[in-house]
Amino acid sequence: MLLLRRIIRVRQPSSVFAHGFSESPLKSLRYSSTSSVIASSPKSASPDSNSVKPENDEKPVIVLFENHGFSKTQISEIVKKFPQVLSANPEKTLLPKLLFFQSKGLSSPEIAKLVCSFPSILARSLDRKIIPAFDYIQELLQTEKRTIASIKRCFCLLTWDLQIYARPNVETLIQIGVPDSNIATILHYQPRVFLINTVRFKEIVEEVKEMGFNPLRLNFVIAVLAMRAMSKSTWRKKVEIYKKWGWSEEEILFAFRRHPWCMMASEDKINGVMDFFVNKIGYEISYIAKRPALISHSLKKRIVPRGSVYQVLLSKGLIKKDVNLPFLFEATETQFLDKFIDPHKKLIPELLKLYKEKLEDAKR
Repeated sequence: MLLLRRIIRVRQPSSVFAHGFSESPLKSLRYSSTSSVIASSPKSASPDSNSVKPENDEKPVIVLFENHGFSKTQISEIVKKFPQVLSANPEKTLLPKLLFFQSKGLSSPEIAKLVCSFPSILARSLDRKIIPAFDYIQELLQTEKRTIASIKRCFCLLTWDLQIYARPNVETLIQIGVPDSNIATILHYQPRVFLINTVRFKEIVEEVKEMGFNPLRLNFVIAVLAMRAMSKSTWRKKVEIYKKWGWSEEEILFAFRRHPWCMMASEDKINGVMDFFVNKIGYEISYIAKRPALISHSLKKRIVPRGSVYQVLLSKGLIKKDVNLPFLFEATETQFLDKFIDPHKKLIPELLKLYKEKLEDAKR
């Protein structure tokens, strides 16, 4: 991956969008043989055609949205959140943005979802704001496919001025030696991590360093993500919960360094998982502290169903208490069945039924 240090600049918009939406490039988008259904369908033909002319005194903006797959409910929601849209020029202001999103691979439902979630994006300059934001993300992620995936996870990325908010935070990580690939990974999967006040972001980075995380490791940026996702008071509450279960401050820090996601679990989730492992399965508190990844698994969908199988096998003397507990819960479904269910079908024919019942209970 190219070094992110070469990305301080904003890449100039390219392709047909580089010089705005003059008549010629707009036509090329509408009628290009490679364009998607939105651009080439009769409903989304040229604004000069009858398909986008107001019918029954409807506003042109409403007709434009309808012709691009927006439902009446979605249009009503957009107007309610952003009434100024009704006075926008559909041909010059709105259509170019819809075509841009379409050209980047967003489907009609995804475009509608984006606009419904953040209708103010329609007021942002395509050339000065939206395209530079898209280009900056693509510079970091290197491929358009990953860029689209990141935007789908967080549509608000295109509504922020990334040069003001994201770039300084990216530079903060670069300056302390965080690898480009790790920055790109966290941006790809959790893009919101960089949308935070730069002063607070630097504070979090310093706190993570003081906890002993190595900036070269992926866990460093995951720890930054974890701390960025909660307030200081929420962090303190979770620390107190672990302490009530008997963890020392050293054990909490060890667990966080080993698996930062353990602090991302809700208070109810932490209590539920600890109760199951300590009170129902009978494991020592210190054992869980050394294996914090166990806390990240779904209590209803994984821990309880597999834990129930474990209890049956243990009671029958078919496995030992010191079995590889992390593997039992982290194994794929196929691995779990092969290792803990199938070998005991004849001796305990109801074991698979019990497991499936617990899985069904999780769906209720």
